[in-house]
Amino acid sequence: MLTPSDATVYIVDDDASVREGMAWLLRTRRLLSSSFDSAESFLAELDVQRSVWTRQAGCILLDVRMPGMSGLALFEQLLASGIAQAWPVIFLTGHADVPTAVDSVKRGAFDFCEKPFSDNALVDRVEQALGLSRTRLSERTRLQQLQHRLSELTERERDVMRLVVEGLPNKLIADQLDISVRTVEVHRARVFDKMDVKSAVELANLMREAG
Repeated sequence: MLTPSDATVYIVDDDASVREGMAWLLRTRRLLSSSFDSAESFLAELDVQRSVWTRQAGCILLDVRMPGMSGLALFEQLLASGIAQAWPVIFLTGHADVPTAVDSVKRGAFDFCEKPFSDNALVDRVEQALGLSRTRLSERTRLQQLQHRLSELTERERDVMRLVVEGLPNKLIADQLDISVRTVEVHRARVFDKMDVKSAVELANLMREAG
């Protein structure tokens, strides 16, 4: 099952010996893992624990060739859903699969490791993938908090904020909105407070980050 934690490595491979070996290897680096014997079983667990990838860092070790749904087909679904961006995918491939794996990396996979792979090199890449996942999770959380703060602004506060970001002084903002300078000052102060900024420059930078 999916394990709630700071970060988890998801091993998706139909070979039990590979799953067991990878889980042991990850434990030597004190990394938690969760194993699945097929793409279908992994998707089924994701369906049970919806949106866990938006709350928890992780990465996926994915075999290219498996009975039923292939690793490549699963990767396509993970890309479409955004999960592959939140949980970087590292393909485990045989020699014949290398060209396909390289193409997948170009399309968004984090990396591929050819079997037999170097244990230390693979776990190093896993740790790097988990670091990327943590960064993306943190950015996602920060943007969600920013969107929440924006949602708390009144329509008039949004109008004032837009003109503040454009660099207009209070007098011109008052003229454009047909309100008093004092009213602009009040709205401006409320915007700064709600958006948790101290200056117009800081507010402008925050809005650029929000898109």
